[in-house]
Amino acid sequence: MIDRRSLILASVAAVLPLGASAAWRPRQSAQKTFDYGPAKLDVYAPDGAKNLPVVFFVHGGAWEFGKRSQVGAKPAFLLANGFCFVSIDYRMLPQADVATQAGDVERAYAYVRANIAAHGGDPKRIVGMGHSAGCHLIALTGMRGGLPGVAGLLLDDTRAYDLAALGKNGGVVRAYARVFSDPSQWGALSPASYVDGRKHPPTFIAYSGASGRGEDSKAFAERLRATGTKVTLFDGSAYTHMSINRDFGEDGDALTAAALTFLKSTVG
Repeated sequence: MIDRRSLILASVAAVLPLGASAAWRPRQSAQKTFDYGPAKLDVYAPDGAKNLPVVFFVHGGAWEFGKRSQVGAKPAFLLANGFCFVSIDYRMLPQADVATQAGDVERAYAYVRANIAAHGGDPKRIVGMGHSAGCHLIALTGMRGGLPGVAGLLLDDTRAYDLAALGKNGGVVRAYARVFSDPSQWGALSPASYVDGRKHPPTFIAYSGASGRGEDSKAFAERLRATGTKVTLFDGSAYTHMSINRDFGEDGDALTAAALTFLKSTVG
């Protein structure tokens, strides 16, 4: 497990060259927007990019709100470190249920895989990333095989890995109770349901200090490890549920440093 406290002093050096600052990073190219069917997505790529690894990002928002433009420092940071970045919209509740949202993610991924080479990305080196509801959707689609050829998964803070277990522990409350109101659907919508004997893509799991995040993330990590999957577990208990996403890409951020190490080892 990676402990945030042990990384914080070294994170700047790990993320950027010595003495670098956000102001010194290369200016990112403006994103290009495309319609993949149900919704739109943005592609960020450096000028003259060719065969770069790609981070495919799914935003959070309790499955009910949020938008693809809410990416903070992620595009600038990742472009400066040799990646393309994609952020997608997907249909929100109540227009679309979670199963439909997962289908949207898979359609967006298929579009990116088929077209990213034209923007300088390598379709064989795509890492799926998501925060909160987006973390659940990336985990669900990645575990069930809906992201064919995905090189890795970067999961940032959810409790929705195993809904049946969460229900037994009294965790299906507030937004979860609204979104996952039908227990008969819990199995199909749980990433853990698809963790069987087969090996899954390398997976980075980060959790914040929000209630239950650590316990649920650790349980999911152990379930994955039992299949032989390479798992990196990041202790982000010093973060809130919002800051663990908001701070990604900022100078000195420990999660960013750990995630970049994972990305480089997976697709670098």
